[in-house]
Amino acid sequence: MVSAPRRIAGLSQIASRYDLILCDVWGVVHNGVAAHPAAIDALTRFRAGGGRVVLVTNAPRQRRSVFRQLAELGAQPESYDAVVTSGDVTRDLIAAAPKRLFHLGPHKDRNLFEGLDRELVGEEDAEAVVCSGLFDDRTETPADYAPMLARFAARGLPFLCANPDIVVEMGDRLLYCAGALGRDYAALGGRTLVAGKPHPPIYEAAVAEAAKIAGRNIARARILAIGDGAATDIAGAAAFGVDAVFVAAGIHVGEYGGGDEPDEAALARFLSAAGLGPAWWIPRLQW
Repeated sequence: MVSAPRRIAGLSQIASRYDLILCDVWGVVHNGVAAHPAAIDALTRFRAGGGRVVLVTNAPRQRRSVFRQLAELGAQPESYDAVVTSGDVTRDLIAAAPKRLFHLGPHKDRNLFEGLDRELVGEEDAEAVVCSGLFDDRTETPADYAPMLARFAARGLPFLCANPDIVVEMGDRLLYCAGALGRDYAALGGRTLVAGKPHPPIYEAAVAEAAKIAGRNIARARILAIGDGAATDIAGAAAFGVDAVFVAAGIHVGEYGGGDEPDEAALARFLSAAGLGPAWWIPRLQW
């Protein structure tokens, strides 16, 4: 039986319990168009009280791209100590992959391969696939890739998924991510490799980053994860053995309605059906 999470009005109610926050970015800190000022304020206040904040994102690029995006959207650097991306940890998978790779995703994600001794080739010559997303997530859906994925599966190509998210917020829209293609490839029987949330490598990298900054190891009982993705942020936190706050007014809001005031019974049913029991939930992150 999954325990029902408790609603909190703000992070200030529980901040004293934790020394480190592992915070999702897209959907919590910003929506792809603008930063959420209340979330920025909450993280800044947590740091001002002596806590550490590592932003943990399934962005399929190296972290320097996220630094630029955060600045452009208005997220102040005072709100976080470090960033760890799915792209950062996927580079380890790429380094262990066959040399000739097909990149499935937009050109903006090419820094994923910088400094690695790998060759980007056409589909016919590839020994493995690295997927960072759809070529055009504004107009395409996973259905457009069914024939291509079938060809990859027929050849038995490993499929390295650099972003496990299925969808992401872009303003008031939901756009498909690499995780949707990884899901479909796995359904075809294809071998899919993932290092981002909810898998351990990204959490291990984030905690190591925090320990380096703090100059000490931080006990898992003193770590809090925050995110709006049930299958990534919340499931990942549970598997890693840390508490979590579920941000309800995110990508799953259509499952239980209400926006900033969700139907609490429907929300509880959604989390229970997913087998998830975060310690806390909040409509949007605030202090």
